[in-house]
Amino acid sequence: MTKSRRRAIAALSLCGVAIVAIVVLTVVLSENVVYFRTVSEAVASKKSDGDHRFRMAGKVVPGTVHETAHGVNFEITDGKATVEVVHQGDPPSLFKEGAPVVCEGRWTSGTAFASDRIMIRHGSEYKPPKVNVNDADAWSPPGDAEGAAA
Repeated sequence: MTKSRRRAIAALSLCGVAIVAIVVLTVVLSENVVYFRTVSEAVASKKSDGDHRFRMAGKVVPGTVHETAHGVNFEITDGKATVEVVHQGDPPSLFKEGAPVVCEGRWTSGTAFASDRIMIRHGSEYKPPKVNVNDADAWSPPGDAEGAAA
């Protein structure tokens, strides 16, 4: 084999490996990415969505949260549009007015969004509670014989 032919084969092999790597990364990343629409995007595509499920992100509008026998009703907004959400089931523990949420569900026959899953976005930075080191010696876990009252 000539030197130029070996170079061409090496270059083609390298291109093939790169293409395979790109395909594998695309498949892996597409399965792990959470897609959602903002409230305004969801409202704009409401007619074309029909009864297909999707995720809609926004902030819970203060003063609109009302518990029901089967879940909770509230409104979410992205600052441009506002949508009423009728959620079936218990909301997550971090759910509250003003919280950023992603609701999964579909449009109802009216103007509301029927949700059966609420995801809460929370900060990625954990801040432990402040502990006074001087008081740490006096503390004992519940049920500890030494710390229990006699």
